[in-house]
Amino acid sequence: MADPAVVSVVIPAFNEGGAIGDVVRALAAIGTWREILVVDDGSTDDTAARAAAAGARVVRHPYNKGNGAAVKTGIRQTAGEFVLLLDGDGQHQPADARRLVERLGDYDLIVGSRSRAAQASAARAVGNALLNRLASFLTERDIPDLTSGMRAARRDCLLEFLPLLPNGFSTPTTTTLAFIKAGYNVAFEPIEVRRRIGRSKIHLSRDGVKFLLIVMRVVTIFSPMRVFLPIAAVAFLAGAGYGVWTVVASHKIANGAVLLLLFSVLVFLVGLVSEQVAALRPDGRR
Repeated sequence: MADPAVVSVVIPAFNEGGAIGDVVRALAAIGTWREILVVDDGSTDDTAARAAAAGARVVRHPYNKGNGAAVKTGIRQTAGEFVLLLDGDGQHQPADARRLVERLGDYDLIVGSRSRAAQASAARAVGNALLNRLASFLTERDIPDLTSGMRAARRDCLLEFLPLLPNGFSTPTTTTLAFIKAGYNVAFEPIEVRRRIGRSKIHLSRDGVKFLLIVMRVVTIFSPMRVFLPIAAVAFLAGAGYGVWTVVASHKIANGAVLLLLFSVLVFLVGLVSEQVAALRPDGRR
């Protein structure tokens, strides 16, 4: 169990003037944190002023860089042994933050897991469910909520994966996958979320593909065969089935079947080489 005195709270915020003050005050009321740091990601409203008035230390970006860039700035600026990350839009509840922190020590990363009913829309709930299923398959670990913005982790572990974190909205996805695939202790704690203040800056049509690519990229870094082997297997079975059918029907194997079989072998060999390269990745544990 981690004491709040060794936990730094990092809140990335972009144009969250309507909510950020209440978020900071609510967090300050439930514990004596090492610090509450708000990273103002180039806001054009009074986010920075309201955060400072509520008692937070504020670091400002001169222009909008993205949620991930704000998180990275916050992690670098903190001094606590542990880091609690949450959004500045008012959807996360302080009582849940305390429960996440209480599980640190036994675990290196605690992710706040939202219920499906708490999703902003039906389309986003379906999209997140598909991402969760894909990530669970690729990591061989049940992942109930891949994209939750509320999480607590060891700071030195976060620093290890800092180069992997994108500047956009897929920092939660990347950290969850990286911690699991690196063998760190990861747990999911159920949380309740409220309707956010203001409009969401994530759009399913624009950001959905980005999240999918992030999942594939991070898993490929740690376990390439979880990506390459299924593709090779599907291509091999399709080529073999097509080849058998053409041999039976016309007593000769079709060029398409040969190409599918060669493609499957090529993908498998690329995956095998990638697996060896991944095995050479230095272990950053301390």
